Amino acid sequence: MPLLRDFTSWLREFSPAALRSGFPYRVIGSSLLGFLLVGCHSSVLLGERPFWSQHNQQNNSQRPDRQPRSEGGLKLGAMLPVTGDLGQVGRPMLQTLPLLVDTVNRCGGVNNAFVSLVVEDQAVKPLDGALTLDKLVEADRVSAIVGAFSSEVTAIALPVAVQNKVLLISPASVSSSLTNRAQQGTYKGFWARTVPSETEEAIALAQLAQKRGFRTVTTITVSKPDAIALEQAFIAAFEKQGGTVLDKTQPLRYAFNADPFTLEEFAYAAFRPFDPPDAVIAILDPGAGASLLKSAAEMGLTEGVPVVLTDEVRIDAFVQRVGKATDGTSLLSGAIGTAPASDGSAFSDLAKLWQEQFGSPPGLFVGQTWDAAALVMLAAQAAKSNSREEIQAKLREVANPPGMTVNHVCEGLALLKNGQEINYNGVSGKVDIDRAGDVKGNYDVWTVDDRGQFKRIDRISPAD
Repeated sequence: MPLLRDFTSWLREFSPAALRSGFPYRVIGSSLLGFLLVGCHSSVLLGERPFWSQHNQQNNSQRPDRQPRSEGGLKLGAMLPVTGDLGQVGRPMLQTLPLLVDTVNRCGGVNNAFVSLVVEDQAVKPLDGALTLDKLVEADRVSAIVGAFSSEVTAIALPVAVQNKVLLISPASVSSSLTNRAQQGTYKGFWARTVPSETEEAIALAQLAQKRGFRTVTTITVSKPDAIALEQAFIAAFEKQGGTVLDKTQPLRYAFNADPFTLEEFAYAAFRPFDPPDAVIAILDPGAGASLLKSAAEMGLTEGVPVVLTDEVRIDAFVQRVGKATDGTSLLSGAIGTAPASDGSAFSDLAKLWQEQFGSPPGLFVGQTWDAAALVMLAAQAAKSNSREEIQAKLREVANPPGMTVNHVCEGLALLKNGQEINYNGVSGKVDIDRAGDVKGNYDVWTVDDRGQFKRIDRISPAD
């Protein structure tokens, strides 16, 4: 099936330039991708062995006796970023979904039918995100949706999801305000995520600061609600551990559109050259935030003052914008930061599959994306239905104890088909979803080397 092989080759490339030049991504991403994965799934080779459990590989009785039907199968929607700054993170997340769909279809599908995938580029404007979700719900008739990426888009899209009684499960939205609304019953159980909230990240940042011996810090934050919430949660966690945050009554918060001179002033105020802190906790955006750190480095303010960053800027574009010194060394060299970890026992299998397909390790949020989609499929199988409401009703049942612990989606599907209960511990780790839709998780500690490359150097568990 040459067409599918051509599409798979394109998916490996996934060029933003092609998208900007008018390449029909939405056509490929929506109807054609779903058609290819459903009708021609067996033509694409995803590694030398499918990503199902060793149990299924060794026991042929777990393989389907007949091919699943193509009609009436589970239709999974996704709204993730493809272009812009977030596209660098979003594209690997999107690449994960066809791998998972093919894996599941190879081991029998869901409810004896192939799974299909409908993809939409996450809109930049939150209101457009609501329109995108409405399109997935009304026009494409998906049973559940993986997304969105940004918390702002998720917050605007969720009322549409609740109104249509369709589950929205995000692998990347971390806002604690979503937790608060869920606890108030606003989302009626149609919201969940496979990434820990910013409250957990704040604790991880505070633990990292304590582990590095930072007793006095300043914060510099982009002026947007999620970043400010993370800043405030970090201050509370850091002070609880005995640390001191300088100037917390007059926090340093810059605007997205701040001019270069203003950003220099913020940099000077954060690094306090005449009375420097032990470290600067920088909760930045990839644009103006990069200009701010570039100014700080070029003024010599970062010498001897560690910079602690967050996952928002763990992208190559940010490092490139900050730039290099005259000797070619990255101006971000030595900066450290945190990002949600993928440390489930099944991650090594996904990493192998990813390396075979794309020639690189999986990116940020790839494990969380795999688990979000896998949970939808497992919930549908547990419900023996592709109904939106029945998938939502079974989600926490397959994600949480009791039940047999499984790490591979196909193993879980096989057990559910036999009427057994499961507790899915996924690629990213445990995904025990509470009543507010939240999960716990660990964090990788990363650094930037002299060449501007990211390297993982440690791991932190906020639960410790």
